[in-house]
Amino acid sequence: MSRPVKTRILFAILFGVLATAACGKRRPPLPPIERVQQRTELLSGAQQGNEVILSWPAPTRNAPDSSVQSIRRIDVYRLAEKPGAPLALTEDEFAARATLVGSLTFQQIQTAGDTLTYSDTLELAGQPTRLRYALRYVNASGQRAAFSNFLTIEPAARIAQAPTLSSDPKLTEDAITLTWQAPAANIDGSTPVNVLGYNVYRLEESQTEPSQVPINSALVSGTEYADKNFQFGNNYRYVVRAVSLGTGGGQVESLNSNAVPIAARDTFPPAQPERPSIAPDPSFGRLAIFFAPNKESDLAGYNLYRSTDPNLPKDQWTKLNQSLLTRTTYQDDRVESGKTYYYYLTAVDQVGNVSPPSEVTSEKVP
Repeated sequence: MSRPVKTRILFAILFGVLATAACGKRRPPLPPIERVQQRTELLSGAQQGNEVILSWPAPTRNAPDSSVQSIRRIDVYRLAEKPGAPLALTEDEFAARATLVGSLTFQQIQTAGDTLTYSDTLELAGQPTRLRYALRYVNASGQRAAFSNFLTIEPAARIAQAPTLSSDPKLTEDAITLTWQAPAANIDGSTPVNVLGYNVYRLEESQTEPSQVPINSALVSGTEYADKNFQFGNNYRYVVRAVSLGTGGGQVESLNSNAVPIAARDTFPPAQPERPSIAPDPSFGRLAIFFAPNKESDLAGYNLYRSTDPNLPKDQWTKLNQSLLTRTTYQDDRVESGKTYYYYLTAVDQVGNVSPPSEVTSEKVP
């Protein structure tokens, strides 16, 4: 066979092989590139009563390749270990041994603020245990991101139950006083109750959960607390938590007590003003009236009343000022020589509460 013939045969075979390959079955498609790249390294948490409260920053809402819109849920995993187990653990080992304890849904993620939380209710059997937690973001296709950082907690069983807050806090001019009933047992039913003290939390009207910092600067040792830093005109809710000695000597709070609302309305009038003093001014035929100032911080001013009949009911006396007096002096020049005039004073605060009338003072115009 000549060389040109052999060359044509080889080209024919090669073309046939390529044609067969082109017409054959396609290879399996490669898996799509994972788009759930968000994860958190800021998982934190603490025991509170018989729960572990986990928290972490909400997913970034402006990440171009892994928008929060692509995250359909966040899975929460827990691994129970012996307290002395090695702390080193790979993600694969954790994935093989951990239990999925719950998830946050797409709606919960979308409606959350800057921080997401998850509460894991524990069944404490009294045996020392170390719990290891981690999170995983999952998209609509079921693809999972890498695990978050691991959070380890050794919960204690002898933690006090929540106290019971009285439903009638006492509102005074300078404090809202709360009282509560101490817990009767620990969360595992044991006694005596493990209580180091109490923390008090005040919620503004817009808050759904207490802040992380109590309003008391040190643990409250008794079952009463006076909040002196409130503001009139606001609506508040209060909760109290018992504080117990936890594993390793740390402090562990109970769950929240019942929440008690109160409307801080100022219904407290100023104190009775001191009796005014009067100095006649013969040169101008008038009476100069002056008085000591009240000490209330919310004082708005004063009303000054006059009569020529001291026995006239006080609500029928003439008010001399059209608007509240903000100075502690007044010149009454609408007087007649030889007549005696009687005066009394009331103080008014910023919401309109009126003090009792001062004692009456009088003077004869020269």
